[in-house]
Amino acid sequence: MTETVTRCTLESDGATLAYDVRAADAGVAGGVRPTPLFLIGSPMDASGFGTLASHFTDRTVLTYDPRGAGRSIRTDGASENLPQEHAEDLRRVIEAAGTGPVDVFASSGGAVNALALIARHPDLVRTLVAHEPPAAQVLPDREAVLEVCADIHATYLRAGTGPAMAKFIAAVSRKGPFPADWQDEPEPAAFGLPTEDDGTRGDPLLGQNMRGCTSYRPEFEALRAAETRIVVAVGKESEGQFPARAAVGVAEQLGTELTLFPGDHGGFLGGEYGQHGEPEAFAQALRGVLEQA
Repeated sequence: MTETVTRCTLESDGATLAYDVRAADAGVAGGVRPTPLFLIGSPMDASGFGTLASHFTDRTVLTYDPRGAGRSIRTDGASENLPQEHAEDLRRVIEAAGTGPVDVFASSGGAVNALALIARHPDLVRTLVAHEPPAAQVLPDREAVLEVCADIHATYLRAGTGPAMAKFIAAVSRKGPFPADWQDEPEPAAFGLPTEDDGTRGDPLLGQNMRGCTSYRPEFEALRAAETRIVVAVGKESEGQFPARAAVGVAEQLGTELTLFPGDHGGFLGGEYGQHGEPEAFAQALRGVLEQA
C-alpha cells in the first residue's frame, strides 16, 4: 500500500507545532481497527520514526516535532523547555488529530514527556510504552547525574556544540553510577566532532531540553492512580547506562516489571541519523506489548 501522510500544524502556548497523521491501510480484517499509535521522541522529531511507523500500517500513526525541534517553532522566545509544556503540546496534538484515545510509544525524553502527559490527562492514553526515560531524579546518584547534565548545558552555552556533544556522548555511554567527584575525570575525546563554535545556541538537545527533561520527577502517585497501562521498557544492550538505569527506577516507583526490548537506546532506528538498530525485532516486540492490552 502507498503510505498516506497528512501533515498538519496547530498553535500551542508559545509554539507552533507540526504533526503528521499516517492513515491506516484499508480493509482491516473483521472491520475493527486497532487503537491509533502515537510515536513520541524528544528532542528527536518525527523524522526519526519513519522505519518504526512502517511496521504499523494497520494502525493510524501519529508523529510530531516537539517544540523547538524540526518544524515546530517556539514563538515565545524561551530558550529551555519543560516536560509540563511538552505534555500540553501532546494533549493538543491528540485532540487535534481527532482519533480519540491513543496508544503511545515514547522514547528517551519523549518518555519523560509522556509520563507528564498521563499524570495530567490519563484519559487520552490507553497504553504507554515508556522506553528509557532519562529521569535522573529516581537514581541513587541523582545529584551527580544532574550536575553532569547541567555541565553539558553550560559547556554548550560557553563553547558550542562540539565540546558539549562530546560530554553528552561520554555521559550516556557510561556504564554504572556517576561518582561524586566526576569533575576530576579527564575531558572526553572529541569523537571527531567539530571544534569550531558556529555561534548558535538553539540546539534542541544541548540547549533546550537537557536540564528540564533530566531534572523532572514523574508524578508517581498520579501515574499509579491512572487507568492508563504503563509499560516501562529498556534496551537489552543498554544495561548500566544512565537512561536504562533511570527506566529501572521508574518501573520500581510504579511497582511494575521492566520490559526488555531489542537493541539499545535507538533500537527502533532503521538508518535515521545514520544509526541502525533492530527495527523489525523492535516493532515485533512493541506490537506484542500493545496487543497484550
